[in-house]
Amino acid sequence: MKIAPFSIEQFFAKYEFSTPHILCASDCETMTVAELLAMAGQDVADLGSLRLGYTESQGSLELRTAVAQQYDTIDPDHVIVLTTPEEGIYITMQALLDEGDHAIVLSPAYDSLLNMPLHVSHHVDQWWVKQTDAGWQVDVNELESLVTPQTKLIVVNFPHNPTGFLPSQEQFEAIIEIARRNGAWLFCDEMYRGLELNPADRLPSAADLYERSIVLAGLSKVQGLPGLRSGWLVVQDEPLREELINWKHYTSICPPTLSEALALTALSVNEQLAERNRAIIADNLQVAESFFARWEDLFGWQRPLAGSVALVGINVSSATEYCHQLAQEAGVLLLPSSCLGYGDNHIRLGLGRKDFADNLAVYEAFLQKARGLSES
Repeated sequence: MKIAPFSIEQFFAKYEFSTPHILCASDCETMTVAELLAMAGQDVADLGSLRLGYTESQGSLELRTAVAQQYDTIDPDHVIVLTTPEEGIYITMQALLDEGDHAIVLSPAYDSLLNMPLHVSHHVDQWWVKQTDAGWQVDVNELESLVTPQTKLIVVNFPHNPTGFLPSQEQFEAIIEIARRNGAWLFCDEMYRGLELNPADRLPSAADLYERSIVLAGLSKVQGLPGLRSGWLVVQDEPLREELINWKHYTSICPPTLSEALALTALSVNEQLAERNRAIIADNLQVAESFFARWEDLFGWQRPLAGSVALVGINVSSATEYCHQLAQEAGVLLLPSSCLGYGDNHIRLGLGRKDFADNLAVYEAFLQKARGLSES
């Protein structure tokens, strides 16, 4: 059975490694293995003693214990270590859904959060984050109206990619209550949790609030370590956890030895990594706001509440055509909203990298040249 094209990854495959000025990356600033080990007070030579054999399918107890410590009520047995966060989406939808089951997906969404449940169940409604004068918002009453007796799964992503929306504590609790009242599972993608500019705004994890939650998290975004491909699911329900592990046997079987070791190192300095990247985002937001103030006629800017990305309106006939042209003519990469299933009049901006200001300056020079303006 064929599945829809993975639009975001196809777009990045075309441009990410050939376009010098990336302005739409969702991950934060990366580092070398040596830098990570030095931050944790470890020696590169320690990696030489690792034996490259098979690992435990669910993940080592040491790593699962370190993951569980990131939550308030979670035991190591509740954690499934993944070979890549994407694997968590795939195996969850395969294990949980049957054809005809109803799912509701917060949208716009990363392709697999929408396309995988649609591929398996063929019965998905989208619950849209909407742009208002006060910023991006959700209507919890609208979510409730989408629920049917066949609703088995609600999929959310907070902080939200691509808008940077973060619900209030009351809204989040209302979402969970809707799921609980209707006996639905809640898949909560928390890959960006920890990138709140004000840590006091951080929501509790759904893993600590709802017994039928499936939480996805990992080290790609907040910690800036996407090359590790390290992530995990947190699932309290034992029968579902066993089903997920069975599906994992059909995908990756077990996590890579080296990724497990470095993931454990990263979690030992988790807050240092997150604080580093929050500071980068805060600096880049100031640069972005000055830029958008100078180009109000071209862009519709709304400051994100959390995370490393923002969805920005752009006054062109087609954001898709514009982004292809921009990459080819200026070497600047922006992601069109068409790749996110959200029309063709927005672009995603990535705020998590140190070279953001320099890359934005290259883009602004391109805009100035197009309008015949002086770079000064």
